[in-house]
Amino acid sequence: MRSAIKKAAALFSAAAILALSACSGTPATTTAATTAAPQTPDNTASVPELTYPLTITAGYSTSEEDPRGIVLKKFKETVEKETNGDVIIDIHPAGELGSDTELIMGMIDGKVGMTVSSAGNYASFVPKIGASALPFLFADFESAWEFIDSPTMQNINPELEQYNIHVLANFDNGFRCVTTSEKVGPVNSVADMEGLNIRTPENQIVMQTMSALKANPKSFPFAELKDAIREGKFDAQENPIPVIYNNKLYEVQKYLSITNHSYDAMPLTIANDIWQGLKPEYRDIIEKAAKAAETEDRNLIKKQTDDLVSSLEKEGMIVTHPDLAPFKEATASVMDVFATVYGQDLIDEIIAKVK
Repeated sequence: MRSAIKKAAALFSAAAILALSACSGTPATTTAATTAAPQTPDNTASVPELTYPLTITAGYSTSEEDPRGIVLKKFKETVEKETNGDVIIDIHPAGELGSDTELIMGMIDGKVGMTVSSAGNYASFVPKIGASALPFLFADFESAWEFIDSPTMQNINPELEQYNIHVLANFDNGFRCVTTSEKVGPVNSVADMEGLNIRTPENQIVMQTMSALKANPKSFPFAELKDAIREGKFDAQENPIPVIYNNKLYEVQKYLSITNHSYDAMPLTIANDIWQGLKPEYRDIIEKAAKAAETEDRNLIKKQTDDLVSSLEKEGMIVTHPDLAPFKEATASVMDVFATVYGQDLIDEIIAKVK
């Protein structure tokens, strides 16, 4: 079952992007290759019998200094202490186990037990889980968290379980902003986005948003991004401010434009067969530790977003604050495009909740 799901999901990821591009008439390029959508998997596989001490391998794509790295270290310590060493969390940062997409796929083929990644990276399986990334939905963190914690989004999470993915908590990655090289200059207007060779994650909404702004988005593994920029493969990228600072993207980018074009929810997930096989008391410990980590991560992301702009300026970045009204107008069509993916009912529900 695992291999069938893995192959089908890999096929779906770019197919969905290509289909969306066809709807909007603008290209969005992904590094995956594909032709077909996934079939609903057979979810009747038996729960494995686990033996203890149990080691759960966890990977993520950013550095240990990133908020997800900081809180996962504490999560690890809590779980290992409260299970008396029966459950060990073996953490691998900085893409050691692969890209975000490879880490998520790894939960299916048994190579990875846990990961934390942007919601849009799970959308190859359940497209609706990435809805919070729709452009310019939220004015602040509090309204974003209220939406992520609402039944509208929480009821979507169990749909991932048929793909062997169980959501433990919803971390935060912040609001995504554009950075550019000295060669191309700052983004101060929508016109500055036209033709921009920009790296994005393999996130259909983010790629479509960039395409709506007439940029040229291409997905690329985050762990390899700095080298790719140095080699001239990209002139720009977009990420939340804490990611930009903690991963030292200021070393390869000169300008930061505070666009806040997309909110980046970030589910913390565990392989569902492991989750179902754990002793109930260990599930309870892990769930409580994950929720505590969620709160700590959110608070840390908010604080760093507020504090790190001046730190980036000290590192030599030039920060601009473009008028966002034209950006919102230029990306309004993205909502219509994704109505064909999510259904108009969900789009209407989202609009009603965020207004």
